[in-house]
Amino acid sequence: MNIFIKVLIVALTTWFVYTKVNNQQNLREFTALIQGFDGSSIWWIMAVVCLMMLGNWFLEVVKWRYLSKKIEPLGWWTAIRSVFCGLTWAIFTPNRIGEYGGRVLLLKPDNRASGAVAMGVGLFAQLVLTSVFGAISIAWFVQTFMPTPIFVQMAVWMIAVIYAVAFLVLYFNVHWIDKLVGKLKFLAKVKPFFSILENFSSRELWNVLLISFARFFIFTSQYMVLMLFFLPELPLLSMVLMIFILFFVQAAVPSLDLFDFSVRSFVASNLYAYITTQEIAVMAIVSFVWFVNLILPAIIGTFFVFQVNYVGGNGKS
Repeated sequence: MNIFIKVLIVALTTWFVYTKVNNQQNLREFTALIQGFDGSSIWWIMAVVCLMMLGNWFLEVVKWRYLSKKIEPLGWWTAIRSVFCGLTWAIFTPNRIGEYGGRVLLLKPDNRASGAVAMGVGLFAQLVLTSVFGAISIAWFVQTFMPTPIFVQMAVWMIAVIYAVAFLVLYFNVHWIDKLVGKLKFLAKVKPFFSILENFSSRELWNVLLISFARFFIFTSQYMVLMLFFLPELPLLSMVLMIFILFFVQAAVPSLDLFDFSVRSFVASNLYAYITTQEIAVMAIVSFVWFVNLILPAIIGTFFVFQVNYVGGNGKS
């Protein structure tokens, strides 16, 4: 059974990746885009973006070790396997839900439910940053590009600030979720697993948020590096704020990782149409970053899938 599950996961990942990447028109557009540039410089740019991807997921490993120490200390190798196995599971599950299952399987069975809750704290920290920067950027976008009365613009800014503050307040009071679960009788059986939320101090939550911010900075920089190289005429501020809106929309719309590029490409092409006529180049860049950040790590994760015990134990094969 253990071997069957491993083979099934790898087969599903391989099929999904091949099907989507093979039919990805925007990746072919990116190939055409790079042909018009100096060979050595474009390869350096692509190498930098790939190195940023590794740095991004290394920080996620650091964050996962930091969060899981409340439950079960993880060595570096175990944490790396855990994160990349989760990425492989995420690629063919709705809204990345499989990432929870794939990652916590490396924990002892009794710790997996609490581990999923702790992992949720890390994902929530990432969502807080996406929501804060996204909300402010949307308010800027409305003020800059939408012909709306001043009172509408002020209302949008007010809603954006309230929205951002609400996320920050909830994050630094994440123990409220444990209290809420305790008040709902139908969740009585899972209440013990949420008690881990009471153990995170404000300082620890700040540390998790700082690691998440470093990740946010890296994957923002990936887009910036490519856009500054291929589309140097783009105004820097508008470019960056629209990247934040792109992150916000993709976080708000539930989807499979493999269909996520459609959401990203559609949003990016419509957003950047306000500041450039090179929508195809923008979509090609967005698709390349999607491939580097999600598809490559999922492929790497397939090598770790075979090292996981899916039938009992603590996940070690």
